[in-house]
Amino acid sequence: MANERLRGAIVDLGLTLEEVAERLGVAAKTVERWINDPERKPYRRFQYATASLLKCEVSYLWPDEQTSAEVTATGNAELVRLYPHRSVVMQTLWTNLYSKASRQFDLLVYSGFWLTEDATFHRIVKEKAADGVPIRFMLGEPDSQAVAVRGEDEGIGAAMAAKIRNALVNYGPLFGLPGVEFRLHGTTLYNSIYRADDEMLANGHLYGVGAYMAPVLHLRRVPGGELFDAYAESVEKVWESARPISSPADWEGTH
Repeated sequence: MANERLRGAIVDLGLTLEEVAERLGVAAKTVERWINDPERKPYRRFQYATASLLKCEVSYLWPDEQTSAEVTATGNAELVRLYPHRSVVMQTLWTNLYSKASRQFDLLVYSGFWLTEDATFHRIVKEKAADGVPIRFMLGEPDSQAVAVRGEDEGIGAAMAAKIRNALVNYGPLFGLPGVEFRLHGTTLYNSIYRADDEMLANGHLYGVGAYMAPVLHLRRVPGGELFDAYAESVEKVWESARPISSPADWEGTH
């Protein structure tokens, strides 16, 4: 059966398929398929965008989906704790998090310099590498525009790029370990993300404020939740676009 609720909501607002498609950033044929083929439901982010545009609940347009209240409740369950500043988080939280990693060990930052000086963290990386856990480091491309802008935003200018280069040097002994990969990215980073399996710490970035003074979300994935996965998806996108390096000096390579 066609999705008559979706068709009716579009008609009620006096919109055409082309207008809906343009506002959502998809093709008109895509919206048409959402209506005529119940097996071709939109991705979750488009469901929310469509529901917002049409002033409906997602669960009205797609009855087998969660209501907004259910999604919110599940998201709240994923939030273990909110810290107003990274500076008030005990250092052991990061090392405890990574010490539990058995399937996934990700670090997405610009420099994350403070962690490069933690001997316990280095030991955990070596132990996890020996245990066969894949470990992915994503640091900022020192001479990228994104890093330059972040340096200016924090009021430290070129020191941001210098911190990244120093971080790479500090991580020197970890290069070449089995399963340990380093990549450099030039993305606009809205959060530094530290992930171990189904748990993560997301350190937000605020304009004009160093990351150590910005909030940290401690998240744990729960069935049906979307908050953890939204952050995890952003990590994957950065990883796919980032440039692999094999030594601390590789940042001087071709970008």
